[in-house]
Amino acid sequence: MTIDLTGTWRLAAWRRVSDDGSVSYPLGENARGLLVYSPDGRMMVQMAAADRPRIEGTDPLGGDVGARAEAYSTCLAYFGSWEVEGDQVRHRVDSSLYPNWSGAEQARPFTYDGHELVLRTPPAGGVVNEMAWTREEA
Repeated sequence: MTIDLTGTWRLAAWRRVSDDGSVSYPLGENARGLLVYSPDGRMMVQMAAADRPRIEGTDPLGGDVGARAEAYSTCLAYFGSWEVEGDQVRHRVDSSLYPNWSGAEQARPFTYDGHELVLRTPPAGGVVNEMAWTREEA
């Protein structure tokens, strides 16, 4: 059975689950985000903390360096291409706010229950990141 992930998904939660069972929320429990899987194999995702502090000024590349660093630390975004292979979705990242991911491939094991899509990272340092998404209705 092929699962169709095409469409727009709204972030329900980004959870970090530790080996000891503890759960944390890297961007807070009220983080917002969108994940878009297009039919032509392109994708984009953005996640951000709610109520991010504003940066002084009108230049999105200007302002105080510390304020920009804080803003960078409360947002994650990338775009590229995608495909489903078995129980994984593969994101081939063209460019990312986190530059180390640009040009890389992110394999995400996933579960889908007809309502919620949960992407997981492979375990690293005793932690698995779970990004839970709900499909936006047209």
